Formats: sequence, structure tokens, C-alpha cells
Amino acid sequence: MDPRNPPAHPITVGNALDGAGMASDDRCARVVVAGAGPAALMLLERITANHAAESPGRRLRIDLVDPHEPGGGRIWRRDQSPLLKLNTLVGDNTIFTDDSCVIGGPIAPGLALVDWLGEIVAGRVDRPDWWDDALESEARGVTQDSFPTRRLNNAYLSWAYGEVLRRAAPTVSIAWHRDRVAQVDAPSSEEPAAVILQSGERLEADVVVYAIGHNGSAPSPESAGLAEFAATHGLGYLGPAFTAEADLGWVRPGQDVIVRGMGLAAVDLVVLLTEGRGGRYVADGDRLRYLPSGEEPVLHLGSRRGVPYRSKITSRLAGDPTALEFLGDAFHERIARTERPIDFDRDVWPLFVAEIIAGHFRELFTAHPERVRGSWTDFLALLRGVLEAPDGFRSDAYRDLVAAHVASPDRFDFAAFDRPLEGTGATGSAADDDEALQSRVRDHIRVDLDLRTKQHNSQTQGMFFAALFGFLSINEVPKDRWTARSRTLAIPRAFKAFFSYLASGPPGHRLEELLALSEAGVVRFLGGRIRLETDHERGAFTASGEAVDASGRTVRASVVASALIDAWLPEPSAAASDNPLLRGVIESGRARELTVSDDEHTGTTGELVVNDDGSLPESPREFAVGPFTSVLGGAFSRPGVNGLPFRHHDRVARAILTALGEWASGSGSSRSGLGRGTDPAGARALRHTIDA
Repeated sequence: MDPRNPPAHPITVGNALDGAGMASDDRCARVVVAGAGPAALMLLERITANHAAESPGRRLRIDLVDPHEPGGGRIWRRDQSPLLKLNTLVGDNTIFTDDSCVIGGPIAPGLALVDWLGEIVAGRVDRPDWWDDALESEARGVTQDSFPTRRLNNAYLSWAYGEVLRRAAPTVSIAWHRDRVAQVDAPSSEEPAAVILQSGERLEADVVVYAIGHNGSAPSPESAGLAEFAATHGLGYLGPAFTAEADLGWVRPGQDVIVRGMGLAAVDLVVLLTEGRGGRYVADGDRLRYLPSGEEPVLHLGSRRGVPYRSKITSRLAGDPTALEFLGDAFHERIARTERPIDFDRDVWPLFVAEIIAGHFRELFTAHPERVRGSWTDFLALLRGVLEAPDGFRSDAYRDLVAAHVASPDRFDFAAFDRPLEGTGATGSAADDDEALQSRVRDHIRVDLDLRTKQHNSQTQGMFFAALFGFLSINEVPKDRWTARSRTLAIPRAFKAFFSYLASGPPGHRLEELLALSEAGVVRFLGGRIRLETDHERGAFTASGEAVDASGRTVRASVVASALIDAWLPEPSAAASDNPLLRGVIESGRARELTVSDDEHTGTTGELVVNDDGSLPESPREFAVGPFTSVLGGAFSRPGVNGLPFRHHDRVARAILTALGEWASGSGSSRSGLGRGTDPAGARALRHTIDA
């Protein structure tokens, strides 16, 4: 068989059930995985790679249970709008390890997305049966700096699943069940788990893995109240949801719709309600013009900031490589010496801001020295002193230092970056407040696009890498060192929301489209500090927001609407999940939602508590991976960066194989020789191995 063309979605592969190469009475270890999306795929690759390298004689059966085909799973399934895209570049997507990975298991390189596309176009890899003209055109037109459609990503993940099957040792059998796990009766010290599927089929498992991806949750009290108000007055309301799965057919052409939130969910919503309804874009000089179909509603967008997430950055670093100046080894050494709990807002947030400021200026000084005064070495010494002083980046000393060395367009004002509509902006004259606000937001988007998609502004890439390194460094702080408020509020909500705003925005062309929609009147901006009210007298939703114009005047926009959409993902809540399997594991007492308490605060993150190796603390032969757990993992990675997803899934895979060995031997030590939770990389390996 051609290794580049594995069979498409075999239901069962391998000959483990036939006992190839083993005595007939040797027991077959059994793993059942609930879910078959990218996290399950990466885990499957790591299980089979570790098994082949270190215990190839062990018979192993793995059952994947998911109503969606393996690889893409539910979120990245192929039967969704071809207009929806990843916000990850083609060149930044792989599920295979490479020589940069510092892990306990074997390195097993494979084709990254960009390489797979090259093989597809060259005819060396077969296209899937469902491949169509749109995918063919996309495959031939994309580059490593393109943003692929979700359908194209599904095709890659489907191929990768087949490749993982092909590589598995002959003693491994892998089966996919197009079904759902309805119930798991936990494994005991003497008995395997009983896994009951919705179809009624029963599977036995020595180890159970929950890889059920993103989940919804019960409506919040606010959402429930808004839904009740809408039902009472005959209005439309859509609460937090996964946009690609939401029913939008009820939204009428021309209807005024308030959209709260301006992140990625809102971007997908806009795409589906405009281009998805037959509108199209045409080039008009150096910008786009939108030609409406007449089927679009009028979307009134607002949020706390009042602007979209920052555009994805497409420039490349041209100066010195990224280095942590404030959150590096010295930071972790101070944390280790500190006896009191760490308060994120007080102890870490100022250092993170200092880090991204340093990243911005490092690239500016070393890649564009003609635009600054002095050397990076000299400026860094002065900058460090200012940022480590009281008030730091908020101080007059910081502003004076930057003004003395950097021209106005290249300066970095954190407050203006974080809340761009609250400071004065380049806005021309307008007849009224509403038009002034529209112009203000459009100007911001144009400036953001220039900063983040042009090579001459590569300092934004320097800031991004500093933010990424800082984010990962903060994640390495032992979780029990944080205050309860830090762990349940500051980090999972405020900090991660800011990081998403900075680093996880839409592709630049989506913002160009948003500008065209705004100029066509299909999108209206409400501004920042959005306020929503339910008007019982008029039986309508009302919303208003604001911005500061060039003169320093606060301008406002408002709308009365018959529909409201809250365009963000559901809040994580394992205990209130809409997935009955997850709720059932918690209700059984085998797992719990992460709750943290100290003298000042008690709160929950909504995540399922797991050990670092993915095992459930109360049930060591049950594991969980994915965004609903308390350990950061991820499901894709850039090639060549020792990505966290590889390290995490390798650690979990080795722990699973160890648990299987211990169960089979009836002892506390593994026959496989795999150390449970082994991670020789050390907690901070990533910072030393990324080549920016």
C-alpha cells in the first residue's frame, strides 16, 4: 500500500484481534475514546507511536466513538459552510511531531497541512472521494500564508487519521463507531469499564478517554431572562452558541439585529448572514465593495471594546529572536521563593504587559533601526528600569522615554491598544454622532490592518511572539500557587479574553470585508461600553455604545431592534454541560468541576479536574483531554516549535499505556517501562526551543 494513500476511514484496521505474533491466551488491552476530533486524533497518534516504539508485542484495541468522521470531529466536520475558515495559517498546522519536540515518546514526523497540499496538487496523495471543484481550486491557490477553509482542514485531518492507522503496529486494532457514548460504568480494580453507546451497543474498556471537544452549557440567568423576554414579545434571540451549528433561518432580510460580541463567533455570524445569503464582494481599487443580495439583515455590532479582535498578523520577524525579559527563568525563581499566594493582577499582569512592550520595541529597534534613536541594548536597559518601577507602563517616565527614542507612529500605548475607542482617533467630520462613530471604528480597523498585515510593521509580530511566550510561561506557574480569584476569574476570563483579542483574531481579509459591509450599510457599529436594555413598553431590545472622536468628544450610536444575538461561545461548565456524558461522570462522583477557595474568594473555572497526565484524580483508568479540562493542551500546532499539544498528548498517551500495563499485570508498576506522566522536556522547554 502506498504510504501516502491510506484507506479512507476504515472501520477496523490492524490484526490485534487475531493475536498476530502473540500467544493465543495473551490478553488484548482495550481503550475506548469518546470523541474522534483533533484532540482524539493527536492522542491516537501518540498512543500508536509510543506503542510501536516501546511495546509493539502488546495487543491493543482502540475504539473511537463519534457520530462524526474521525479527524475533524464535530467542530471541523466537512458538512458546514465552505465560507467558514480557520484563523490559523496553512503553514501553522500539523498533528505530527518533528525534531523540535522534546517529549518522552518517539518522534514520528508526518506531512504538515502545507506539505500535504503540495502532495495533493502533485498527485502523490489521493484526494478523498468527496473532494470537489471548490476544494481543488483552494488547494491550488493557497500558500503557507493563506487561511484555509474548515472543509480543507477536515480533508487534511481525515488523511492524517488514515496515516495514523497505517502506521499502527500489526498488534493494534482501531475501530470507529458512528455513535455516541451514552454512559460509562467506571472501571474498578477488578473489572473493566462498561461503555454503553446510544445504539445500545456495549463495549468493555480497561481505559476510557473523554475527548469530547467543545461543549455547550445550560443558559446563564441573563440568557434565560433574555430568551423569556423575546418569547413574551415575539422577538428573536440567540444565546451563546457555536455559530456554524446555529439555526439562523429566523433572521429576516432587513431586520435590525443587535449583535453583542465582536470576536471570532461574531465574524462567522456576519459571514453566514451576508455572503452566506448570496451577497458578494468585488474589488474597487485597493479595497472591497459589497454587493448585497437583499436577503441580509442589518447587523448592529457592539462590545466592551467596540472593535473586532485584532487581525491575524502576517508579517515575519526580521530582527532579533524573541526572548523573555520579564517572565523568564528569573520570574519562575522568584515565584518558587515566594511563600504568599500569587495574585495575577498584582504580581503578573504588569510583567505580561511589560513583556509585550519589550517585544514590540525589540523588533522595531533591531529590524527597523532607521526609525528609532539609539541601540536596542541601551534602550532595553532604560525600558527595564521604567517598566519595573511603580506605575510602569502607565507612568509619565515610560511615555517620556519612548518619545525620546521613537517617532510617534511607532510608539506603543498600551491603554490605546487595549481600549482603542476610549482615546482620540483619526476621524474626519461627520454630520451626527452615529456617522462619527461609524467613521471612528472604520478608521481603527484600517490602521489595525496596516499594522498587522504589512512587513514594514513587523513590530506587531514581535509583540505577538512576546505575548505568546509570556502566555505559555504564565501557564507554567504551578496552579496551586495562584490565589483563588486569580485562578477562577483573572486568568481564565479576563487574561485569556485579552490574549484572544491580541492574538486570536480573524484573518485580515475578514476585516476588509467588515469595512465593505459597513460602507454598504449592512453592518453598523454601536461602539464600546455597549449597554443592552429590554424595553417592555415597546416590546423591543435596545442597545447603545460610544467612542471618542478626534476632537476628544464622546459620540454615541443606538438602535431599537426586534432581534438580539449574543455572539460568543457558551461559558465552560462541566457540571452544567449540555453533554449528558460529561454531566454523568461528574454526578457519579468520579470527576468534579474545578473549584478553588481561599480566605478571600471561592469560585469555579467550569473545567473538569484532571491530573497533568490527563487522568481523573478519583478514577485513574479514566482520562480526559480537550478544552473542557483543567490542563491546557490544544489540538493543532505549528511545525518546528516543540508545541504544547505534542507534549501534552504524548504525556497522556504514555500514561494510558502505563495504566494498561499496570492493569494487565495486576501490580503498581508497568510492564511497558513507560513512566506515568513522563515529560523530560521540563516545565519550561518551549521557551528555549522555539525558533521565532
